[in-house]
Amino acid sequence: MGKKRKKRSVIPALIFLGIWLVTFIGFDVSSVSSLLLTAGISFLAAFGASTLINKRRAKKEEAEAAEAAKAEAERKEAEEKAKQANSPYSPEVQAIIREGRLAMKEMGRLYKSIQNPEIRSRINEIMSVSDKIVRDAIDDPGDVPQIRKFLDYYLPTTIKLLNTYDRMSAQEISGENITGSMERIEDMLDTAIEAYKKQLDALFANQAADIQMDIEIMNGMLAREGLGGKSYLDLNSFMKQYEKQQQYAKENNIDTQTTLQKGSTSNG
Repeated sequence: MGKKRKKRSVIPALIFLGIWLVTFIGFDVSSVSSLLLTAGISFLAAFGASTLINKRRAKKEEAEAAEAAKAEAERKEAEEKAKQANSPYSPEVQAIIREGRLAMKEMGRLYKSIQNPEIRSRINEIMSVSDKIVRDAIDDPGDVPQIRKFLDYYLPTTIKLLNTYDRMSAQEISGENITGSMERIEDMLDTAIEAYKKQLDALFANQAADIQMDIEIMNGMLAREGLGGKSYLDLNSFMKQYEKQQQYAKENNIDTQTTLQKGSTSNG
């Protein structure tokens, strides 16, 4: 759809014609000099009127645009408040989700912009782990303080360095400063990935403690009811086996769900 054409004012044309009309009625314009003078005055008057009208119109349009932008901002703010009011999550969790989405959006842009396939692979892994860390705020709001620190420093710093890498790689030249800085950022990404994974694992520390407590309580109940023994499920042994399977799967890049199912079948 094309742009709407602005309606031009007829005032400059009327001024131009008016000056000619007044000149013809009240003055002698039979000479060439009189005609040129009349033409010059008419043109300048019309041009001045047109300039003044355009300035006023531009000022009015600017004011209307500012008012429209303010109204749109107020509308979005009202929508955001309505969403927050209807959200099942606390304001702190909502803030985590909102900032996480913005970070994911920026990293997605960097993924598209940076052409190095190895860096793109690392960005993809960082996005995956970061998304899981952010989502943990929904599952366990008690982890919000830890996640907040992650969002306030670690993730923004990583994004800042990736933006620097993106700008340097776009120069398409090699130099001591550019090449050295890019290599340091590449090394940093590997460190960041491992740190992010440790951060994600640390978020499950409370759940691990709860699981251990549940296991001990259940084993105590089984023992009191005389239901213990080798013919029944030894939960401590099961958890130890599960942890070994998880470690083996991680070291050998094997799907953990498949490993667990095989382990369960072999014990069944």
